[in-house]
Amino acid sequence: MSGQSFSGGLVAALGVIGGKWKPLIITELHRRPLRFGELRRSLPGVSEKVLSQQLREMELDGVVDREVCLSIPPLAVQYSLTELGLTLHESLLPLAAWGEQHELRMLAPSG
Repeated sequence: MSGQSFSGGLVAALGVIGGKWKPLIITELHRRPLRFGELRRSLPGVSEKVLSQQLREMELDGVVDREVCLSIPPLAVQYSLTELGLTLHESLLPLAAWGEQHELRMLAPSG
């Protein structure tokens, strides 16, 4: 793999998962499909506005599916990972393992 294609692929991947919340959203949705409120409760600290924006971006990127459930009153929206989102989750696993392995080092004050 050439350096150019590696960096191009990396830029593309980071464009889809960029930001604090997207990898965490992917992890939560990998467990099971969730309604907006359930997802928000599973991510302490995320605002409604940010979560909504991140989900919209991920839907446009083809990573998340948004399904309106008409049969459940009141109207409910459920989010789940697409096939592309499932493959993205798999690619995050080695990164999470690296973070766990080096967490103490990364959190230690430098100097």
